[in-house]
Amino acid sequence: MTHRSVLIAGAGIAGPALAHWLHRHGTRTTVVERAPALREGGQTVDLRGAGRDVARGMGLEPALRASATGEEGIRFVDAAGRTRAAFPTGLFGGQGPIAELEILRADLSRLLYEATSEHTEYLFGDEITRLTDTGDQVHVTFRKGAERAFDLVVAADGARSRTRDLVFGDTTDIRAVGLSTAYFTIPRHPADDRWARWHNATGGRAVTLRPDNRGTVRACLSFLSPPRGHERLSPDAQRRLLRQVFADAGWQVPRILAAMDTAPDFFFETVVQVRMPRWSRGRVAVVGDAGHCASPLSGMGTSLALTGAYVLAGELARHPHHADAFDRYETVLRPYVERAQALPPGVPRVALPRTRPGVHALGIVLRAASRPRVAKVLSRFLVPPADGFTLPPYGV
Repeated sequence: MTHRSVLIAGAGIAGPALAHWLHRHGTRTTVVERAPALREGGQTVDLRGAGRDVARGMGLEPALRASATGEEGIRFVDAAGRTRAAFPTGLFGGQGPIAELEILRADLSRLLYEATSEHTEYLFGDEITRLTDTGDQVHVTFRKGAERAFDLVVAADGARSRTRDLVFGDTTDIRAVGLSTAYFTIPRHPADDRWARWHNATGGRAVTLRPDNRGTVRACLSFLSPPRGHERLSPDAQRRLLRQVFADAGWQVPRILAAMDTAPDFFFETVVQVRMPRWSRGRVAVVGDAGHCASPLSGMGTSLALTGAYVLAGELARHPHHADAFDRYETVLRPYVERAQALPPGVPRVALPRTRPGVHALGIVLRAASRPRVAKVLSRFLVPPADGFTLPPYGV
């Protein structure tokens, strides 16, 4: 390979996965991560379709299963906690709203790091501040470390990627989908079981509780909202906003709000998709959410991250010239990304009704969808298109 050294920004999912496959093809990799260590926060992610095939090819499936959350499915509950509809993990062939293999994002990130740390240089607590593409190399300025040069640079540092914006800031379209969400961990109660639970409240609000494998519970508060810059508020201001929005939401919300102030991993975001006309410019490319975030609503983030890393590394191995490799990377992967980004009609509004009759109607639809015959008709809304991609054979 003429591209012998690659700098990757981001040590989450796509970054270490790319480092793994590049190493398999004989390329030296360095991963720079702004956080001082691996990030421990984050909710549950699922492994589906092509993404699961990539993880299997990395030899990670046994470790992933050992670290799985063990969720048995998801229940949609009313304000009194009564189940209105239930979807066990086995429904839809294990690829429904709760997949057969669910794992905490932090655990997946840790497993990917452990699988690559022996052959990958990791730079924690630093970030890229400038990229200069000379045509032959990319000269990189770091916030803390000395300037260095690499054959290629890949941004894999999330939907709000600072690295991407250094090069593609003029072309990146970050689209808000009309939803704000907060994630955090709360103590487990004796009544909590191995099922995820979802509660809809009027006003376009939804509350979820999901069991993890650490003896705690992952809470999520979501509400419909136009882009208002809530993600730029201070954490304290975000908590005050959530207390106002969810004050009368009922069910387990008082418990969740009471635990929110002391949650060690509180995170608030405006949910977005990332659209880019090109995923490369010169010797710099993007992968994962940095290039084509489909949003958590798609259920495809992890699959796209792992699959994108596999394809990008494979095409770089096939093509001595990086421009040819980047072109093929887009040709192969973009149709899969576009299917993932095409959210079902009405999402997220249909999942978060504003009125009491709307909440009632959603419960009726979900109850019907839990029946096998009706489930086939509604599978587009409940089953992400993760299986719609066949991994190219790259000889690894």
